Amino acid sequence: MTQESKSAELPYRVLSYYHYVRIENPAALVQSQRDLCQELDLKGRVLIGREGINGTVSGSTEAAAGYMHAMRDAALTREMEFKVDGAPGHVFARLSIKERPEVVTLGLPPGEDIDPRKRTGRHLTPSEFQELMETEEVVLLDGRNRYESDLGRFRGAICPDVEHFRDFPAWIRKNLGALKDRKILTYCTGGIRCEKLTGFLLHEGFTDVCQLRGGILDYGSDPEVQGRDFEGLCYVFDERIGVEVNRTESRRIISRCRHCGKLSPRYRNCGWPQCNAQFFCCQGCEGEFGRFCSVACREKKENQAMAGHPGEKG
Repeated sequence: MTQESKSAELPYRVLSYYHYVRIENPAALVQSQRDLCQELDLKGRVLIGREGINGTVSGSTEAAAGYMHAMRDAALTREMEFKVDGAPGHVFARLSIKERPEVVTLGLPPGEDIDPRKRTGRHLTPSEFQELMETEEVVLLDGRNRYESDLGRFRGAICPDVEHFRDFPAWIRKNLGALKDRKILTYCTGGIRCEKLTGFLLHEGFTDVCQLRGGILDYGSDPEVQGRDFEGLCYVFDERIGVEVNRTESRRIISRCRHCGKLSPRYRNCGWPQCNAQFFCCQGCEGEFGRFCSVACREKKENQAMAGHPGEKG
């Protein structure tokens, strides 16, 4: 059975989408989206601003179909495309729909933000992207945060050491200035960040800039490329944390357990609240160390617990 067949048999659907479009009244759309999602029992995260909408929601197959129908029936979101994946149940614990000044923040000064409707890099299909990746002259740029690329990335990609998308402008100006005449290929999870990232690169004087249309998620579901040359898992912002991309014989895990060094894709947050660092931890080391990134963090948590129960000391 193919991966697509397995996904189709699952009772729930995960919908990922974005659409850059001028929204005159974001607050009104926030309310209508909340009403629609609650009616359909959808859970997830939706961001809405004057520049557009970006979301991921989960629900039953019937509810997901109803949501897509409603969005395609509205003039504002009629052209929006959806990425659809199967799931055994909800991948979110609750529903969050919020208004934001921007749905994607590059951190540029007011009035200087990139409008992808006016300027963005050339879109490549998965097969076009895969073919160009094999060209030596290409510079492959990961448009995500470091903790995402640590879990999975395209082979040979440059992965900026940044914690937030708003850090990209400064990082690019510092590190990529000598590559302005090279062909740049960018990618991100679903495509929304690359719409702005490639526009920024063009604004900075890069001359040949392309982006993976639909991002890693579409690349992994494409029946022709089947995720080839993607290593590890794709980080997603829901309870799954990582999803499969590469469905070929070249699939492999690249992340390693912080404690023992064994290959492991299991991301955890440190159990010491003041740390809360994301780290990789295999099942065996989680049993030995707990959900702590270090012995020091575990001891701090234990000391805190003991301090709260004086009678247990000594």
